[in-house]
Amino acid sequence: MTAGAAARARGPGLGAVPVIIGYALRESLRRRVFVVVLVLTAGFLGLYALAVAVAHARIEEGSSTFRNGGVVPTSDLAGATLFGMAMFSTLFLGAVLAVFLTLGAVRGDAERGLLQPLVVRPIGRSSLLVARFLAAAAVCAVYVGAVFLGALLITRGISGWWPDRTLVPVLGLMGAVAIVAALSLLGSVFLSATANGIAVFMAFGAGLVAGLLGQIGEAIDSPTLRSASRAISWALPFEALYQAGLSAITADARGLTRIVVQLGPFGGAHGGGPLLALWAVGYLCLVALIAMAAFRRKDL
Repeated sequence: MTAGAAARARGPGLGAVPVIIGYALRESLRRRVFVVVLVLTAGFLGLYALAVAVAHARIEEGSSTFRNGGVVPTSDLAGATLFGMAMFSTLFLGAVLAVFLTLGAVRGDAERGLLQPLVVRPIGRSSLLVARFLAAAAVCAVYVGAVFLGALLITRGISGWWPDRTLVPVLGLMGAVAIVAALSLLGSVFLSATANGIAVFMAFGAGLVAGLLGQIGEAIDSPTLRSASRAISWALPFEALYQAGLSAITADARGLTRIVVQLGPFGGAHGGGPLLALWAVGYLCLVALIAMAAFRRKDL
């Protein structure tokens, strides 16, 4: 077989990836997934703008909050806390979108008879999984980036507060929703759409519990709770990426201000460093390999 013939033999599977991506997006539009998410997003941003406006109106210029003999600028405390809540809400909405886009990608479509014609040559099962993941991850990344920017501009426009870092938090949120999409896609190989949705949201809740355990461990100075929190967060790295992003928004704060704002809402703030980014990429690759291996063995 010549090189050109070999390329043609291998090529159609990967060449079909854009087609499957388009199919996945059109199917989501047909099911009005984006309509639901956009309504939730509009409601969130409206309520967030109201919260920032009310909080800013009650803060006197130059005022400070006293804690344990130290001084925290009230504007910094309010800005970091509110924006941390906005980051959590962005992550949650992005996770909802990721689950909606992938929860029935394999077993759900197979039960409806939609999958069987797509996984025969020249597309193949691996190409289908890659395409569904790329579609979900790209849409969710753009979505959380847009919501993050919207919340950022609302905060800046109303209160004047600006986070110390912006690139690390938004990249952390994008990576987090990509991991949620990958886990949901993996679950869709084994579970029905309803069961998979429940399982992924339970895993998402476990990540939140890990963050809260870390907060409690910091408050009572418990190394055991802190270690357990870190272990669970890295086992579910969407939580570790969120915590790293939360830490970055107050990266330049020092002293008591740093201590207060790094507690954050719904999970403590912890920088992950370069190792976290490498682990997140490796985690995605591991989930992908498991999903592909399981899908190849699955009887449709």
